[in-house]
Amino acid sequence: MKKITLIALLISSALVNAQQIQIDRVRKDIKFLSDDKLKGRGTSSPEEHIAADYIAESFKKCGLKPKGTGDSYLYNFQFRKPKDKTDTVGGEMVSAIDVVGFLDNQAENTVVIGGHYDHLGLGMDHNSLDANPEGKIHNGADDNASGTAGVMELARYFTENKTKEKFNFLFICFSGEELGLYGSKRYCENPTIDLKKVDYMINMDMIGRLNDSTKRLIIYGVGTAPDWVSMIDKLPTSFSIKKDSAGIGPSDQTSFYLKDIPVLHFFTGQHSDYHKPSDDFEKVNFEGEKKVLEYVVQIIDETQKLPKLKFLKTRSVDSGSHKYKVTLGIMPDYAFDGKGMRIDGITDGKPAAKAGVLKGDIVIKLGDTVVESTMDYMKGLGKFKKDDTTELTVIRDGKEVKIQVTF
Repeated sequence: MKKITLIALLISSALVNAQQIQIDRVRKDIKFLSDDKLKGRGTSSPEEHIAADYIAESFKKCGLKPKGTGDSYLYNFQFRKPKDKTDTVGGEMVSAIDVVGFLDNQAENTVVIGGHYDHLGLGMDHNSLDANPEGKIHNGADDNASGTAGVMELARYFTENKTKEKFNFLFICFSGEELGLYGSKRYCENPTIDLKKVDYMINMDMIGRLNDSTKRLIIYGVGTAPDWVSMIDKLPTSFSIKKDSAGIGPSDQTSFYLKDIPVLHFFTGQHSDYHKPSDDFEKVNFEGEKKVLEYVVQIIDETQKLPKLKFLKTRSVDSGSHKYKVTLGIMPDYAFDGKGMRIDGITDGKPAAKAGVLKGDIVIKLGDTVVESTMDYMKGLGKFKKDDTTELTVIRDGKEVKIQVTF
């Protein structure tokens, strides 16, 4: 009995001392970042600077080395802010800040873990899907306070982990993502570490709204290294995983992929609060985010068993950052597995709403473009200009419906 008791005590002690994702810290960080006081963390706003200082202080407490500008965690950069969605040149020059910290394990290679912390501010930058957004606080609890809190929590996890990893880690929270991936682009143009020594980059963008029924987790970038798919397929998980091979997409992993670095982007799916003032703290699935972060740790642990990952180029797709002349005002369901593009949300006052398009409709044709995926829809949309009228074909309740829409 004494021997059994001793073994039990040792197991209990190991469990107590084992490193774990701390959900209370994740909750605290998301609550701070998505509070009304930060007025939506608009790029280059005073409130975004407050968020940057908060993240930097968290990195400091973890013991990360500053890897921003000079001896700071803050990485300063400038870019020309687009005047609207159709602006390809940019207007006034503005300053913004990435937040960068480094865990030096004296390893040969480094893993980058990132996510953007900027959001839409007061809805003045033409990115909101609200019918009348200007002046309304867009808190962005899921987009992307959830991913930012994930970066901060993984920084704590790996700095306090008793097992020394075979990687160094660069933790980076980007600004300017919502306006065109500016923070990650600028960092990759002028990095503070040798990017040739980066094994891979993990991006977390909108990981806070896991659906407890479907448990769907979408992972982009699985085609950027030959080991990703087999690794993901063999890992035990309660998630329903949807894999996408593309390295280019509408988030910050794109900037690293374009530097020939393998990437993975984690995403729990679109929802009706996306880019609206209603993306609030109370709607975050904290237990779900904890599971996502634990899964990311599993992925990192598995890669420690492998040599440096080889980079693979993937198919070229529209990244979502293309400047369109028109919009229908619909939100794709990126987790949809069937043919066509399922509509997950519709913005009041936009062409789709005015034409009678419904949430749940599956778009199969836009004008003369056959739509088998979201990318097909994006390509079709690029053919139109304001005041054009075309026919939208959808599947509704199993039947084909044709709808006239005017942009």
